[in-house]
Amino acid sequence: MGSKTQQPIEVSRKKPEYEFFGPPGAALISFVLPPLVYAITFACNDLSGCPAPSLLHPKNLDLNILKREVGWPEDGWRGLFSWEATGWTLAFYLFNAILYRILPATETEGTVLRSGGRLKYRFNAFSTTMFCIVAAAAGTIAQGAEFPLWTFITDNYVQILTANTIIAYALATFVYVRSFSVKPGNPENRELAAGGVTGNMIYDWYIGRELNPRITLPFIGEIDIKEWMELRPGMLGYILLNGAFIAKQYRNYGYVTDSIVFVALVQTFYVLDGQFMEPAIMTTMDITTDGFGFMLSFGDLVWVPFIYSQQARYLATHPQTLGVWGLAGVTAALATGFAIFRLSNSQKNAFRTNPNDPKLAHLKYMPTKAGTRLLISGWWGIARHINYFGDWFQAWPYSLPTGLAGYTILSAGTAAVDGAARMLDGRQVIPGEAKGWGMIFTYFYVLYFAILLIHRDRRDDEKCAKKYGEDWEKYKKIVRWRIIPYIY
Repeated sequence: MGSKTQQPIEVSRKKPEYEFFGPPGAALISFVLPPLVYAITFACNDLSGCPAPSLLHPKNLDLNILKREVGWPEDGWRGLFSWEATGWTLAFYLFNAILYRILPATETEGTVLRSGGRLKYRFNAFSTTMFCIVAAAAGTIAQGAEFPLWTFITDNYVQILTANTIIAYALATFVYVRSFSVKPGNPENRELAAGGVTGNMIYDWYIGRELNPRITLPFIGEIDIKEWMELRPGMLGYILLNGAFIAKQYRNYGYVTDSIVFVALVQTFYVLDGQFMEPAIMTTMDITTDGFGFMLSFGDLVWVPFIYSQQARYLATHPQTLGVWGLAGVTAALATGFAIFRLSNSQKNAFRTNPNDPKLAHLKYMPTKAGTRLLISGWWGIARHINYFGDWFQAWPYSLPTGLAGYTILSAGTAAVDGAARMLDGRQVIPGEAKGWGMIFTYFYVLYFAILLIHRDRRDDEKCAKKYGEDWEKYKKIVRWRIIPYIY
């Protein structure tokens, strides 16, 4: 953990190199994305439809009618917040922190910092999540779909969303203000992120000014805020939200469909796979390069759990049955995407670890003046980010079970409609004129993920162009495709 004199990163007098269209883009994302999450939450609801019927006829839109259709709180904006929901949300974070401290963990050192030192990390996100899954399963076995955890989540969904949004803003502000106490050569190896010291307050607050902000809490000890938030509360919340929606479907209909179980299981596997491989996060750009600001705090605590779980939320109200062949199809798509993602990453990691391994002798590579080798065959000869293609391909089976999404809810007592899904309270759910429009919500993740991966690819391309110079241009002529072979 020794530290040598660190060269401080100061606000550059040269024109800053901005991402996300600079300060205007950072401000837009910071103050438009949160309302967007609320808009999705209200527009696709369990009271009137997905989307709400009035939204299908914008020319005749009546705000008062729309408010009733989407379930806007009777006390207005104040109804979006609840002290009870906020208290339990904070208790959820505290419980996560306690499990972080008391459960067995693997401790290791991160990559070498500019100061020459290394930070120590404690990894037990996987065991933490498994502990909570077992506890939730035990509660469900004992009390069924009425297990208080499930009913509290669905009954206070909007208020829990608000609590996490407030935490995201507060956390980003806390680490931004605290980053000004970072001093060169400090014994804690605190550093500023190269991209987060432009001197523009809103941009630096958004992108993250301090590289690895840490805090020490009584009993809990030291927590690396960025790494901890990346794989813990939001990811576990993602799983628990899905569990709550499965229970809600059962309370609505008295049964659970294969589609919602499939979605919940594969998304749980996605989370657990990432947490099981938690040490691998040490070499990602999120840890080695990016500071911790609103971009990551909001993404980790709000965007991931509340946007990524929209498919299960939809299916809780509009059940779909896939059947054997439907399940086989989405499973095959998932397996294909996962195989491409995992095999390509494994090949890259094996080559980085030991490029002279006889098992890799069949792979061709291009030497560079930077001293590293660039793979030009195998998975990495197909596309420069073939792993991104696999990751994106995996996203489709999350949304496909919702089908040609969209529904309208008919009140109890309405004449029976053929093909309608009838709830236990007498309401009927039909596709109606909403059919297809619900895809805006259930397939939003696929579109967003594509944009995210394209941005990452562009960002990596710029980084490699600076690192390798002419060699990178030669490499791109050999491996022509960015992500999708023969398309992009």
